[in-house]
Amino acid sequence: MHLPAEWHEQSGVQLTWPHANTDWAPILPDIIKVFVEMTRAITKREKVLIVAPNTDEVKAILMRNLGMERLRNVLFHQCDTNDTWARDHAALTLTGNNTNNGFRVQNTLLDFKFNGWGEKFAADKDNAITEHLYHDGMLNGTLESHKDFVLEGGAIESDGQGTVFTTSQCLLAKHRNQPMTKDDIEQRLMQALRAKRIVWLDHGNLIGDDTDGHIDTIVRTAPNNTLVYVGCDDSHDEQFEDFLALENQLLTLRTEAGMPYKLLRLPMPDAIYDEGERLPATYANYLIINGAVLCPTYAQPGKDMLAMQIIAQAYPNREVVGIDARTVIKQHGSLHCLTMQFPQGVLVNNP
Repeated sequence: MHLPAEWHEQSGVQLTWPHANTDWAPILPDIIKVFVEMTRAITKREKVLIVAPNTDEVKAILMRNLGMERLRNVLFHQCDTNDTWARDHAALTLTGNNTNNGFRVQNTLLDFKFNGWGEKFAADKDNAITEHLYHDGMLNGTLESHKDFVLEGGAIESDGQGTVFTTSQCLLAKHRNQPMTKDDIEQRLMQALRAKRIVWLDHGNLIGDDTDGHIDTIVRTAPNNTLVYVGCDDSHDEQFEDFLALENQLLTLRTEAGMPYKLLRLPMPDAIYDEGERLPATYANYLIINGAVLCPTYAQPGKDMLAMQIIAQAYPNREVVGIDARTVIKQHGSLHCLTMQFPQGVLVNNP
């Protein structure tokens, strides 16, 4: 069993839909437009599993915007939710052979504890979603509970070859897994994720990020031992020194075979503020799907285009689709944070 890379073949993507009882309430129509655009792009290529407390309402929205043909590629599951960050409350899937009561199964669904990024926000309903999906027959595989360990999907990146990347600022943050030490956490990650090694990054925490430094906001894995990362060119930017330290650390990393990684550098978006607060805009928070990459854009044409060109280099033979993420960052995340991909064979086949 292993944790596949995101670019491996997928059966679909989970979206946990925004509603009036989430923090999106003041800008609900705006964020729903983003969700519709993500659903449009994903359903062209694979299934979308939508989790919502009001699935009939969501179906009506998608019918108006996408039509019946596209709606056939959407699965719905009705349950109550706290928020919309599927990356951090959805199951992490291991693929490969496993034995369960004499039957051979291909996927293991890891259900970790989600506690609102260190008890910052209510998460009890979101923490139960994976169990609801599994017991209602929406996910194929065996469920493996790790509810005694806090881990968000955005906190790790897998190269699909046994190396898992993470950040010390997140996994060692308060109200996660204390009193566990760094060594304790590393051993738990290796055991649960069936990893050969854990690579820790120590720099690159975006201002405005509620997650304490999720790796999917700064560094992403790509095929052929490539790392895609965010760089900062403006020496006057308050994040400049931290991201320079990140870049220098990446230059020291080696693959399991002892070779340096190929590094592709994304630009840092120009600072975006909301009511005086800097928001965590990043191009690294993209979603890889079958045949495409959904890239967050920020109405900064030059940097948006450059980021999409670099992502195209990292994932050849995939279309790079830009989706305006300015609304998403108002709640301190971006496209990858809102989504969770499932490998081939995990999502049920029938809507």
